[in-house]
Amino acid sequence: MKRIGLLGGMSWESTSEYYRLINQGIQRQLGGLHSAECILNSVNFAEIERYQSLNEWEKAAEVLGDAAARLEMAGAAFIVICSNTMHKIAQDIEKFISIPILHIAEATVTRIKQQEIKNIGLLGTAYTMEQDFYKGTLRSHGMNVMIPGQTERKKINQIIFEQLCLGRLLPESRAFFHEVIKKLIEQGAEGIILGCTEIRLLVKQEDVALPLFDTTNIHAMEAVKISLGEEATKIE
Repeated sequence: MKRIGLLGGMSWESTSEYYRLINQGIQRQLGGLHSAECILNSVNFAEIERYQSLNEWEKAAEVLGDAAARLEMAGAAFIVICSNTMHKIAQDIEKFISIPILHIAEATVTRIKQQEIKNIGLLGTAYTMEQDFYKGTLRSHGMNVMIPGQTERKKINQIIFEQLCLGRLLPESRAFFHEVIKKLIEQGAEGIILGCTEIRLLVKQEDVALPLFDTTNIHAMEAVKISLGEEATKIE
């Protein structure tokens, strides 16, 4: 079993989901009392969020790059960044290490292409919805990326940082997400990416008619595959 390096804490709510999903995945594959060989380096999200808000991404890269290097020194075979947004600086983090980073957007693209979906709705932090570091990967594979309107994006971002990252799951916020998804479907979306690792805490597949692409679960299951010696899923 290859040792997984979890770069977490962004937020710890979603990082705990990664830990649970990966261990469940290993147990399903190997049975018995098997669990994942993994190492977690959990950073202080308050520091990272401050660098995000100040647009000081290079400082965030230094913190996460150092954390990733510590995971490599501890024996990690590859790195899983437990956050969609911080893949914005994945290439900068790679400069601190010699082991690969398992990219969340690439793993997600593979799943979407398996269902031959072209029009995909994207929910996440304002950084993920509005900037090109995530959407660019989707578009490079021929997908039309659809995002909510500006007012809705602002509220989604607020719910993520002021509620979900703090473990607050409010019924009115769940209803708001469902309304946003409904509008994207009406505009032609064939599936929805839950492009923030915390959104899965609020929105479930059974509540939505179209396919939901839960990036946390997709990322975690890809980590299980690689840990067990399988090759990373290739984007065709």
